Amino acid sequence: MAKISFFEKIKNGLTKTRNALTKNLDNLIFGRRVLDKELFDELEELLISADMGPQFTCDLIDDVKQRVSRNELQNAQEIKKILQERMIAILQKMEKPLSIPKGKPFIIMTIGVNGSGKTTTIGKLANSLKSDGYEVMLVAADTFRAAAVEQLEVWGQRVGAPVIKQKTNADPAAVVFDAMAKIKAGYSGVVIVDTAGRLHTSVNLMEELKKIKRIINKEMPELSPEILLILDATTGQNAVVQAKTFKEEIGATGIVLTKLDGTSKGGVVVRIASELALPVRYIGVGEGLDDLRVFDSGNFTKALLD
Repeated sequence: MAKISFFEKIKNGLTKTRNALTKNLDNLIFGRRVLDKELFDELEELLISADMGPQFTCDLIDDVKQRVSRNELQNAQEIKKILQERMIAILQKMEKPLSIPKGKPFIIMTIGVNGSGKTTTIGKLANSLKSDGYEVMLVAADTFRAAAVEQLEVWGQRVGAPVIKQKTNADPAAVVFDAMAKIKAGYSGVVIVDTAGRLHTSVNLMEELKKIKRIINKEMPELSPEILLILDATTGQNAVVQAKTFKEEIGATGIVLTKLDGTSKGGVVVRIASELALPVRYIGVGEGLDDLRVFDSGNFTKALLD
């Protein structure tokens, strides 16, 4: 069986979003030549329901109206092209893959709510980095659930990465301190820290994340850790609320959007990019080990709208 291409994998993963957005858009504009208020109202409803966000939707419709007033738009079919142009313009700004040096220590601290796919994402990321020739070490700083440590250990064994851990209910910051000691002793690979999934509204748990970040900054001030926020795309606009809080409270520096293959709300990546100005580092488009992909705005937009 022929190996599926990089682009086809993304396209297949975005099927539900593409069906919800593109097919509905095609149905909306098919055969219509009159660009009137009714069309604009229906277009607004469609984009909002796809979780594109009110700001993006408003800007797009204003753009269409201005082009109509200048006689630059002849029929409704051209709306799709404008949508694609505006999406690419926003997403290109947020297309900033992680730059990880080889032969030097690099720290990735993963954060996010329960059920976002954090530990699975860590495993896939570790596998990808190992495939690219990096040395990888995992840190089990989710000490409240024994199952979380066990899950991380399974991933460690699967991809060939050692796991730093302590006993259940140990201070998560103490586990991270142990990992920093490894770096001080000469470890020069990638360190991926798993933290407990938490509600973005939980003050105590957010303080714990801040403590972990302080330990990293205190022990290794010369390193600037990547604070990678794992977001579940199926939660739609709730993911935007989470991202805002984690950015403000913890200083998230990048995003992984998971479970894009299981949702019709993939348009939320546009809203996150336009409202939060946080780079989208990776997207998850399936259950397989190689289904965590570096975000590419061109491929994403093409897979969604072509």
